[in-house]
Amino acid sequence: MARVCLDRGLVAWLTGMPASGKTTIARLTADMLGRAGIRAQVLDGDEVRSWLSTDLGFTRTDRERHLVRAAHVAGMLASSGTVVLAAFVSPYRDVRSKVKEIVRGYGVEFLEVYAKAPLDILVRRDPKGLYARALKGEIPHFTGVSDPYEEPEHPDLVLDTANNSPEHNAETLFRLILRAIYM
Repeated sequence: MARVCLDRGLVAWLTGMPASGKTTIARLTADMLGRAGIRAQVLDGDEVRSWLSTDLGFTRTDRERHLVRAAHVAGMLASSGTVVLAAFVSPYRDVRSKVKEIVRGYGVEFLEVYAKAPLDILVRRDPKGLYARALKGEIPHFTGVSDPYEEPEHPDLVLDTANNSPEHNAETLFRLILRAIYM
């Protein structure tokens, strides 16, 4: 397949509680974009933290610093023609608003994508055992347990990760990205 050369990419910022499926959807969408000849990069919150924000914890201030750093990375990548799929819990509305401003400062489009699932489903999924530990008080500042998650008020897309498959949600996001690129 021939490569599509974009002057400017975009950033699809997937937000949602831990275990909501953000990274899975981002990776599936990146694969679809790649098959369509569009350069895509996934930025996973945990992975990015391991090389960009090793000096930070999980307080509100540290989370904001981490997300600001990640927003700059996403904006730079997108400004060079890459579609960036950024999968970060990003629990606070005001910080997501700041992230959006930073990304748009690079001259690229920002799509806020909410991966939504109720807490009881997330606790049952719990692939890393984090909810179980947080509910026992072993993990301070855990989003949805001891720290809040502020749902987006006007996201560009809401993905129901409790009732739809990751493949369905990725296809929905893929179509939104194509519309944004080609409009």
